[in-house]
Amino acid sequence: MPTARTEPPRDRASVAPSPSRSATEVLESRGHSPELPAARGAVSDGVLVALREDGAPAPHEAARHADPYGEDLQLALYVLYELHYQGFAGVDDEREWDPDLLSLRRTLEQRFLRALRADATRPGEAAQVLDALLTEPAGYDGTSVSHHLQRDGDLWQLREYAALRSLYHLKEADPHAWVIPRLHGRAKAAMVAVEFDEFGAGRPEDIHARLFADLMADLGLDTSYGHYLDAAPAEALAVVNLMSLFGLHRALRGALVGHFAAVEVTSSPGSRRLAAALRRVGAGPAAERFYDEHVEADAVHEQVVRRDVVGGLLAAEPEIDADIAFGVHATGFVEARLAAHLLSAWHEGRSALRVPLPAPPRPAHG
Repeated sequence: MPTARTEPPRDRASVAPSPSRSATEVLESRGHSPELPAARGAVSDGVLVALREDGAPAPHEAARHADPYGEDLQLALYVLYELHYQGFAGVDDEREWDPDLLSLRRTLEQRFLRALRADATRPGEAAQVLDALLTEPAGYDGTSVSHHLQRDGDLWQLREYAALRSLYHLKEADPHAWVIPRLHGRAKAAMVAVEFDEFGAGRPEDIHARLFADLMADLGLDTSYGHYLDAAPAEALAVVNLMSLFGLHRALRGALVGHFAAVEVTSSPGSRRLAAALRRVGAGPAAERFYDEHVEADAVHEQVVRRDVVGGLLAAEPEIDADIAFGVHATGFVEARLAAHLLSAWHEGRSALRVPLPAPPRPAHG
């Protein structure tokens, strides 16, 4: 177990140059805002109309009855959250704080959060819940995407997985940064230390979002930010929306820390399997590097997050324990729904995307 340190933990991404491209050769995936997506129902259609036509009313009535896990609500919520990140081409930046859209977002958030609290609340203190994540099943139980990809995954499935994960990984760690002003003392110092690594430890070519763009390039995918939004099903959108929901609300800071801890605890073994899967299909050095970095880095991050971020927050605010545990359970819940969607489609030999990927523009690396 790593000992306490006074300097921020540094993963290999923070000290080694990219094996595939130099800093000046890597394209910036977030250089431009994406286009607005296609609607998936009355709520998302109303949101898109409101963003295109300043003054158009938001679809409040439809939002009150939308399926909290459905395509329509999840897309509408994703679009509204994205106004706080990169925005969309042709949409005025001032719409980020449009009162009508914020009121609509609140309605959608409440439906999503109520459903999560009903479906993902479990007994147990935060420390016990996180301890349980350290024990993996003795064998593949048919529910793990990383196990499937390592054992049986085809290149086309790895490409689909990367396309879906790009909705988060091209802004990796950004949703968690929202919690930094809401922490203090030991919890804040440790959170910033981990985020420092996520953002490349001062080197733009080593920002984890940049490394994921390199992975996508090796897989023949479009690295443009938000490019695969129309292809992503509701289950994938909910995974990203959960982070934004927790990150944008001070009242949910405990849930955000729980989410962050759950990701860090489970990342290292999952990343090891994904790196092995990419090697098996000959995906290329940049594709392998992204997950190789997370095997080592997140093994250290997991200890720092559990001991100092979670431990520091609980020492300062012990009453927030249940919120941290809820964040862990909610993370597992939305990830399990996405895994079930992916594996069901792949076992049937069909695409798990709403819009199947075109063939890669060039053969996979090697």
